[in-house]
Amino acid sequence: MSLGQLHYTSAPPGPDGSGFRFTALTPGLPQSVLREAEQLIGYEPPRNAPSRPSATELEAFPRAFSYSELSDGSRLLARTVYTGADYSGRWGNFHAHAVHLAPGRQLPDGALPVSAWESPGWAAATPEGGAPPALAALPPSTLLDPAGLIAFAASRAPWLAAVFTDLQRQAEDETAPQVVLVERDSADVARWVALASAALPREAAHRLTFTTYTRRPHLAGQRIIGVLPDDAHGLAGSGRRYRVHDCSAPPPAPDGPAPGPDGSEPAPWAVAAAGIWSAGAFELFQHAHHLPGEPFTAGPPSALALCAGIDLPSSHRTAAALWACEHPAELDGQELDGLVQTLAAPRQEAAVPAAETAALAELFARVGGNLRPETAAPLAARLLTAAVRSAEPVRPPERGALTDEVARQLAAELGPELRAGIADTAGGFARPLRLLRVAGLLTVDCSDLVPPLAHRLAAALLADPSAYGGELHETLTDRPDLHTALLRELDAAALAGPASVTVLLERAPVELESREALPYLRMCGWKARGPAGGGGGGGDRNGELRAVLEAARVSVFAHPPLLRVAFRLVWGSDTPTPEEARYVLAETGADVHRPAETWPFLVTAALNGRPGDPHADELAHELLAAFSRELRPHDRAALLLLEFARDLRAGGAGPGWVDRFLGLRRAAEPVNPAVLEHVCGRIARRLLTDPGAGRELDDLIRSGDADLCAAYERAAGEDAVHSQLLREPRYFADRFVDWNAHPQAGGAWGTVRSALLDGVLRPAARALAAEDLAAVEAALAKRGTRHAEDFRAWNRPGALGRLGLRFGGRDSRPGKAAPRRRGSGSGSGSDDRYRDGGVR
Repeated sequence: MSLGQLHYTSAPPGPDGSGFRFTALTPGLPQSVLREAEQLIGYEPPRNAPSRPSATELEAFPRAFSYSELSDGSRLLARTVYTGADYSGRWGNFHAHAVHLAPGRQLPDGALPVSAWESPGWAAATPEGGAPPALAALPPSTLLDPAGLIAFAASRAPWLAAVFTDLQRQAEDETAPQVVLVERDSADVARWVALASAALPREAAHRLTFTTYTRRPHLAGQRIIGVLPDDAHGLAGSGRRYRVHDCSAPPPAPDGPAPGPDGSEPAPWAVAAAGIWSAGAFELFQHAHHLPGEPFTAGPPSALALCAGIDLPSSHRTAAALWACEHPAELDGQELDGLVQTLAAPRQEAAVPAAETAALAELFARVGGNLRPETAAPLAARLLTAAVRSAEPVRPPERGALTDEVARQLAAELGPELRAGIADTAGGFARPLRLLRVAGLLTVDCSDLVPPLAHRLAAALLADPSAYGGELHETLTDRPDLHTALLRELDAAALAGPASVTVLLERAPVELESREALPYLRMCGWKARGPAGGGGGGGDRNGELRAVLEAARVSVFAHPPLLRVAFRLVWGSDTPTPEEARYVLAETGADVHRPAETWPFLVTAALNGRPGDPHADELAHELLAAFSRELRPHDRAALLLLEFARDLRAGGAGPGWVDRFLGLRRAAEPVNPAVLEHVCGRIARRLLTDPGAGRELDDLIRSGDADLCAAYERAAGEDAVHSQLLREPRYFADRFVDWNAHPQAGGAWGTVRSALLDGVLRPAARALAAEDLAAVEAALAKRGTRHAEDFRAWNRPGALGRLGLRFGGRDSRPGKAAPRRRGSGSGSGSDDRYRDGGVR
């Protein structure tokens, strides 16, 4: 590679004129480059410089060493020095020597531009010949030696982070403000550039433009501008364009990094870079540039700094730990040991931030197994201490990470805090669980604190099953004593409220295996996790009850409360059907239901049974026999009503059905509507099917009971009655005689009687053929001639005949004798209970 040279100074008259001009140029340099270069390589002496300096004073003048970008993308590296008087003896001359780098080119061997500061390759005067050849290289300066830079960095430690922060902004944003460095010596500005070039990512360092000295910073276009103190005054308050760092003044914050010119905090990467330079470990930058990670992230430089024992703020320790977690293979064993030792060292802060502690825990989990015991133990101890004292959760290390001596020391130091934290009920159970695990690691006895913690834990889980999480599961695994105590609490809770425990076991994977009995908990577990969710799939709730009881692994006869819990698990808020209740009663016997207090479930099953269900009245009969002493009078009366319905169905009820019903009903008031409908339906059907129930029907009519009459009407309207009316003339005749009885009866029967005649009998009569109607008349004639006549009149088309029957068919004025309805005429089948149209 070749570097075109440019020399510029005040020269005597020649072909190119006189005064300041290019006095020597490598052939081929474009005119556009020369025009721009002429604006960049000028020199103006300091304000207070002597007008006629001596040779010694000339040496003290600032040197303008610059690296600038031209409009075509090429670069110009230049050195301009004050030379005093020119050829004519006039003072104010300078000499500029510059080299031109074509677009995209760098110095040979990738050397950084700042390395050419005071390079031996710079000429102090225009060479002879006027056309110097292109340079192959610029030898590096011997003035920017490592020791000198380290000493300079130490002297500028308060400003390092702020300056590096502004340079990071420039590298990330081309519109960021220019950095103005106020120094008394231009060489110090060059040293600043050397510090920055080492710290910045290599590509950013090659793009960094600068000038070590200018009298007019407003006209400078470089990224770093070096000025003397006298030339910085006019830049105050121009923060949008310049970031001014006055390193000639006393440090603004001798006890720490100075903030930026606007008071902003330094960037994390900048703080790490400043720490590395302050520690004199600049060789770490070269390593950091090759580590994975985005440019200007704090992780890589912070990790290397900590590996070297350089202390950094908490945020950098966190960044280093997280970066090492992601890239553990990037650090060798020695570096990893150094990193862990620095991270584990005691800190002066009163409390370590939670983010740092969490990052250290993650790092230990990733690499702790690869560390030497003497390296791992201090960090493990620190994490355990943080787990006890931090308000945030901290993942504790395994016991194997601690030496016995460290474990004993921690147990003695942290034991009282552990016990106090486990017993603390103010902040939920998450922290006590973590502390209990730490206590187990350190063998701190907390056995007396486990039962009350389990009690609080059970209450919290029952209130919110989602509270069961991975940390709780791990704690229960690590602490079998807590697991056992929790299962005991849940077993007790299952006895009191099995539904909530079942919900918990459905939603949370609590391990139920235990050497203890825990029968109530096991039943809830079967319900929650058994086949088909414990629900018995096919709807066989009696089979499910048997399975739930078997899951308890304890005899229900030895522990009767199991039956009550099983009832609540299987039926919940529902009620067993009478059939299910009869099955349970037959399978278990009555004796177990008394101590289990489940017999009321059976009573409720009977009283809530579906009307017409024969199991309901059979169950009532069985309950009256089994629990005669336990039944309340009201329930006993209701069951007696159902038992009476059973007797009616079986044909075992004696005469006086209605009176028996009314008496039992009064004792059972208020009667469950299902029971009332069931019993009334039984009476009504018996009245409609029993040929000898005439007197019972008279009792119904006389009672005027609306429920009985309504039940009779419903039963008469059933399909079975309609079919029998069409099929059996005698049955039709009997119903005609029954429903024509007591035409003057009012109340409930008066309403029902009309509905029966018009709504049941008349449709049936219309459906009968002529011969069937004749058969009905013949059957009525056997009951009495008058009945047949009434039927013919009632069945004759037109309303008058119907109205006559409806209102008695005779003159019903006062003083007139009531007609004989049943038993009149010569029919031998007449019923003397209906003489004179009345009811005895």
